[in-house]
Amino acid sequence: MKLFSITFCFFLFVTGNAQVISPREIIKKSEDKLRGGEQAYTEIKMEIVRPNWSRTMQLKSWVKGTSYSMILITEPARDQGSVFLKADKQVWNFIPKFNRITKLPPAAMSQSWMGTDLTNDDLVKESSKVDDFTYTLLKDTVIDDIVCFQIELIPNEGSNVIWGKIKIFVDQKDFITIRNERYDEDGDLVMILRSFNIKLMNGVKIATQLEMVPVAKVGHKTIMTIEELNVNVQFDNAFFSKQNMKRLK
Repeated sequence: MKLFSITFCFFLFVTGNAQVISPREIIKKSEDKLRGGEQAYTEIKMEIVRPNWSRTMQLKSWVKGTSYSMILITEPARDQGSVFLKADKQVWNFIPKFNRITKLPPAAMSQSWMGTDLTNDDLVKESSKVDDFTYTLLKDTVIDDIVCFQIELIPNEGSNVIWGKIKIFVDQKDFITIRNERYDEDGDLVMILRSFNIKLMNGVKIATQLEMVPVAKVGHKTIMTIEELNVNVQFDNAFFSKQNMKRLK
């Protein structure tokens, strides 16, 4: 009887942990960390690096779950006031000099965002790793001395995803995405997103610097640095509206 009790308790422990580390839960937790939380306001510096030049941008970002996000460009002056909005799978762009709000078609999500190494999809998170992919938990690995879950994601049939597959490497302790590899339909590695400078901001442990590197373009990269994070915010769905795009400051 004693042996049975020990065995039964061990079974509960193992199955309980299996639920905690299911691929879906890992991905959801990692996406929350990338956003800063379920609801968050962030200020970000973005540096576009090329072999012979570089330039910087300043952004403000508001997010609510996976359905709503808003991004305002505050610098440089020529792009100041431009806004990108995602609301319920629809993406909109406001350009002040034209005083016009334009809906971005699905095909535009794969295009470069503002000349960076990121796509429009990266910025507004139009696709969701939880909903738009089938995922497989692979063998654990170590990156930068951090033990990581390794998960392979294959786009679901009919999903609007530009990659053939994605591999993400998630810190097993804090669920921070340490590395994200994007592959084309031929299985060739195209883009790498790496995370650095992990620290506490506003009580949340996150990677405060992200670096996107296109594999085939030597000397090209885009660096994103989180300068401010506030997770003690509550946004009404009405905040993420086309009418509000022109009011942001």
